[in-house]
Amino acid sequence: MIKVRFFIGLTLLQITVLGLLFFYGQTQIHHRQKREIPGMKALVTALQLTDLSIWTEARYTRHPSQADRFTPFQDFPGALEHFPAGSIMAPVLIDANPEPRTNDS
Repeated sequence: MIKVRFFIGLTLLQITVLGLLFFYGQTQIHHRQKREIPGMKALVTALQLTDLSIWTEARYTRHPSQADRFTPFQDFPGALEHFPAGSIMAPVLIDANPEPRTNDS
């Protein structure tokens, strides 16, 4: 009977410690984001970054929204993809029939 009480007490202690660690982690994340995000926004504005840079190897995988359709085949049309990221990332979808822009809006 003593072993069961010891086990239950130890389990409750571990759950309490885990709960406190979770609460501490959440508060630290909140404080860190509150402190670091304004600096990151200023850096993005100063460097005029367009979007998230996922890979560093090919320019059409660094900024997918800035790549042309023919960029992966710039060496020649039958060239094989030689960057691994190009085989993982889907090509950017471009609307074949874009609506003409007007200045009426």
